[in-house]
Amino acid sequence: MKEHAWTRWPSREALGRAGVSRPRRMLTWAVRLVLIGLLLWAAFSRKHLGIWGALAAAATVLLAGLVSWAFFRTTYAHRLVPSLALITVLLGIAVTAQATGFEGPALVIWCGCGISALERLPLAAALPVTSVALASYSAFNNDVWLTTAATVVGMALAGYVLRLDAEARGSAQRLLAQERAARLAEAESAALAERARIAREIHDVLAHSLSAQLVHLEAARLLIENGADRERILERVVAARGMARDGLAETRQALSALRGELTPLEDFLSELVSTADGAEVTVTGESRPLPAEASQAVRRVAQEALTNVRKHAQGAKVQVRLDYHEHEVTLDVRDSGGRPGELGDAGAGYGLLGMRERAELLGGSLDAGPDEEGFVVTLKVPG
Repeated sequence: MKEHAWTRWPSREALGRAGVSRPRRMLTWAVRLVLIGLLLWAAFSRKHLGIWGALAAAATVLLAGLVSWAFFRTTYAHRLVPSLALITVLLGIAVTAQATGFEGPALVIWCGCGISALERLPLAAALPVTSVALASYSAFNNDVWLTTAATVVGMALAGYVLRLDAEARGSAQRLLAQERAARLAEAESAALAERARIAREIHDVLAHSLSAQLVHLEAARLLIENGADRERILERVVAARGMARDGLAETRQALSALRGELTPLEDFLSELVSTADGAEVTVTGESRPLPAEASQAVRRVAQEALTNVRKHAQGAKVQVRLDYHEHEVTLDVRDSGGRPGELGDAGAGYGLLGMRERAELLGGSLDAGPDEEGFVVTLKVPG
């Protein structure tokens, strides 16, 4: 046994009533009431006592009950000195009872002190108290020595078993509290992750839609400043209006995705490339539903890649390829190269960074860079 175990209190969970079943609590109270009843009966059953003697004996019994209750409270609060003082008072009451001829109540109090000390005090303090209480019991008990020795050993074992049982119950209560705290933390973490996912969806939809609108609106502004004809300016305004309409549709789709109502990925890509000139989509492998996060990553990367083509490679042919592998999905967006748009440098430049972060959050990867003809973006995500 480690040294600190001798001075360690039983935990408050062990000394409290939490985790104690209702039948066990009822049994405990029944035992207490029986003991108090026996003590009161012993006080009033002596014929030589007068009325004042019987009242004094009854008051002593009630005092012993109050002191016992206070002992239970101070041990629960881990207050050693008051606990030792109170149990000393109980031992004194037992000695007084023995001296005045109340042998039965005295023996009961000594036994109770011995067992309670082992159950509720640190072992370094409990062993001396238990030794004094059980030694007093042995000295004044009228049974044969072998019966008395067996009773003393049994009570000592009972006190220690009660201590171990209380500690086991306290450990179970602490584990239950830790489990509840872990579940609460897990729920909070899940809520934060869901909020982060919603934030990413809103950011991706708005970044894609607004940046595309910015391209056309800024181009319209430049055309106006350069005195371009009305048709060219109107073409840009109409394109910006279309982007706004598409952004609204994407926002609705994102909200549907958050509710788990995603359209098939192949249909989404087909509809996406239908709005881009010179773009086509190819799907290989066995199509299957993907997790919501992986599906959204593919959709957003495809959108961002096509937006970059419109900004930096106007007129380029675009090949969008979706490959279903056994444990992952690969999206490849490749353009043939083209002329920079009027706003090729517009935007904050965070598109590829955002796509890469999204892929890495899912345990995937994203590679983007020039190839022999134009620019290629390759996304790999588990799915």
